[in-house]
Amino acid sequence: MATKIRLQRFGKKGKPFFHVVVADSRSPRDGKFIDRLGSYNPNTNPATIEINFEKSLDWVNKGAQPTDTARAILSYKGVLYKKHLEGGVKKGALTQEQADAKFAAWLEAKGGKIESKKENLSNSKNEAKKAALAAEAKKNADRAAAIALKNAPVAEEVVEEEVTEEAPVAETATEETPAAEATQEETKEEDNA
Repeated sequence: MATKIRLQRFGKKGKPFFHVVVADSRSPRDGKFIDRLGSYNPNTNPATIEINFEKSLDWVNKGAQPTDTARAILSYKGVLYKKHLEGGVKKGALTQEQADAKFAAWLEAKGGKIESKKENLSNSKNEAKKAALAAEAKKNADRAAAIALKNAPVAEEVVEEEVTEEAPVAETATEETPAAEATQEETKEEDNA
């Protein structure tokens, strides 16, 4: 019987998550399976992968063939690298201690990469929040300035109108004074006549 390590889909439309299972290659995707190895959730960033390492390594050593995505998941978790190192021990190229040391170093480096990615994601999220707050503050300041500008000219126009209304009155009074004198003189002449 040919066995495959593959993904079984769960979750709702647009929000999938998967179980990593060992199944007969002839069974349907979401059908019967032999053993459940873990889960994979691609909805989070970085993706959440929970795998039973020993079970997965045992099934890979027994000859279960992973699908492309399952191979990527097993590689990400180090199952395939551990199998590779065990093969080197069997051939005599490495001792068990050397293989364990290499695997521990690889795990540490991988953990550092994952932590740095999480840190970068949180930093970029915080920077995006700060940029959004700064943009919002700028927009609020612009809006307040526009409102102040809108209200300020109304007060200035009222003051200007008062000044302009007083000035023409004074000018008309001075202009009317010679005309008024002329009309008064004409009326006096008419009265005398």
